[in-house]
Amino acid sequence: MSERAPAAILGPGNIGTDLMMKLLRSERLSLELMAGIDPASPGLARAAAHGVAASPDGVEAILARDDVRIVFDATSARAHHANAPVLEEAGKVVVDLTPAARGPYVVPTVNLDEHLGEPNVNLITCGGQATIPMVHAVARVATVSYAEIVATIASASAGPGTRQNIDEFTQTTARAIERVGGVPDAKAIIILNPASPPLLMRDTVFARVSDGDADAIRESVRAMAADIAAYVPGYRLLLCDVVDDIVTVMVEIEGAGDFLPTYAGNLDIMTAAAAQVGERLAARILAGAAA
Repeated sequence: MSERAPAAILGPGNIGTDLMMKLLRSERLSLELMAGIDPASPGLARAAAHGVAASPDGVEAILARDDVRIVFDATSARAHHANAPVLEEAGKVVVDLTPAARGPYVVPTVNLDEHLGEPNVNLITCGGQATIPMVHAVARVATVSYAEIVATIASASAGPGTRQNIDEFTQTTARAIERVGGVPDAKAIIILNPASPPLLMRDTVFARVSDGDADAIRESVRAMAADIAAYVPGYRLLLCDVVDDIVTVMVEIEGAGDFLPTYAGNLDIMTAAAAQVGERLAARILAGAAA
């Protein structure tokens, strides 16, 4: 593809760096800038080493680039609340990897088509990206009155940003399960497992159902797992059990190892989802430019 949509990453931490490695392989996105606020940031140094312009001027560096159309915000919920209005005013399309939830909740396999025209889309949380598709898969073939998810991640994969956003994680994930998953009541729980060596991310979904056929539920869940694995290769369905009115789904996520360790599937699923959303946004932007 001769044309690519210019993009920038705001936040040169672990998530931003892993996303950078994914975007550098893109045929639709051209990563033009990595911006942060610390001149000594290792992430900015890594970006420069890969030929990406790097700036410690934060969001101002992105606002100075008229060519950049798509911005990936990999900072924090608090920072995104400050960044989002100025980026939208500048005409940037923002993919939010924080739990700030200023824009609509988006899960690529569930509702991305509905929100491609939005100026800001929110990727919820790692637990949301891993489990909401499973809740939706059950809800599309059965009536779900309640869903609960338990996300277990390696403590070593939870950096300062993740720990700072724990409250936002549980609140945002629960609300997104309801709105995107299609259930009236939901709860989200996160567990930081300190085991050494670190364990892969594992998530469990419990759903209370009625009028659902067990075989149809299992087939819907298997199909959804395959759809996710198309852009998150380490996503694996471990169990789909239907007993009376309770569905139990267990999944495991192994990271691709682009920058982060493979046990950090919780971070990898976020960057993989962001890259997938970015690809679709870029295709839309490029199609509009060609029209």
